[in-house]
Amino acid sequence: MYCMFQIDGLEEKLSHCRRDLEAVNSRLQGAELSPEARRSLEKEKNSLMNKAANYEKELKLLRQENRQNMLLSVAIFILLTLAYAYWTM
Repeated sequence: MYCMFQIDGLEEKLSHCRRDLEAVNSRLQGAELSPEARRSLEKEKNSLMNKAANYEKELKLLRQENRQNMLLSVAIFILLTLAYAYWTM
């Protein structure tokens, strides 16, 4: 359950990061910018891209961990069901 809250939080952060990235790209393509302003936006864009990539990596790991936990839960449930069926026969 805790893992799901982490996944939800990271998905929200990733979504926010992507919106910010779209805004920066829009400003870069929009009006004419001074070289300094363009460099600043490019730097911000690179930072946001790195942040988004890190969030995606974390999400991938959390989803993998979540899948493993689910499989373990299913295996335990099956074992308990088999044990119950064996002892009640």
